Amino acid sequence: MYHFYTDKANISEKTISIFGEDVNHIKNVLRMKEGEEIIICDSEGTDYHSKIVSLGKNEVVAEILDSGISEAELPFRVHLFQGLPKKDKMEMIIQKSVELGVHEIIPVMTRRVIVKLDDKKKEEAKLKRWQAISESAAKQSGRGIIPQISGCMSFKEALSKAQKMDKILIPYENADSSPLGMKASRELLQNIPEGSDVAVFIGPEGGFEPEEVEEAIRSGASAISLGKRILRTETAGMMLLSVIGFIN
Repeated sequence: MYHFYTDKANISEKTISIFGEDVNHIKNVLRMKEGEEIIICDSEGTDYHSKIVSLGKNEVVAEILDSGISEAELPFRVHLFQGLPKKDKMEMIIQKSVELGVHEIIPVMTRRVIVKLDDKKKEEAKLKRWQAISESAAKQSGRGIIPQISGCMSFKEALSKAQKMDKILIPYENADSSPLGMKASRELLQNIPEGSDVAVFIGPEGGFEPEEVEEAIRSGASAISLGKRILRTETAGMMLLSVIGFIN
């Protein structure tokens, strides 16, 4: 079934309403009719199995048939602190990370970041575009939430935010990739507590500087290995999210 989102305020005991661009999409793109069934999510993790009862000019109303907690979410919340990459790589990172279950994405200005978001209007335009990509990917993959894309942070600000979370992971090419080191990394990923918040730091092109990794470790991060191959910035986060999703 098609998947749509609405604010919790639009949900009553028996009916649920959809407003905005999705109204046009339902009526004129998908050409859905009264009586057809859809899934509507409150963006907070609850799915409503619903049946369309009216198609107005600016509103679609559906009857709630059943509801339940979304089964598409990971058992914990992964916050991806992504070193800002060049060109449009961030768009792909957002799209695929949302499909793989990320809870939030935070663009980070590390020392080796090449792209600069100095213009406030340009940053706001980027964030609007990135949030739209997140929503589209959430719909496509049947997510129970729409992951938020936060404003860009410095590495210091990102570490400060991450310290409030339950676990901080930083994949690092110089971490121990021996069988013993890989076993330790695997055990860290297998023992993430249910309901916890996990910070994952991914470096930009060129990776982290050693001083940044040391600073992260002093802040409580665990350096982990993703294997003997050095992965691109757009690959590392996806690889880790895939592993986390598979073993949990």
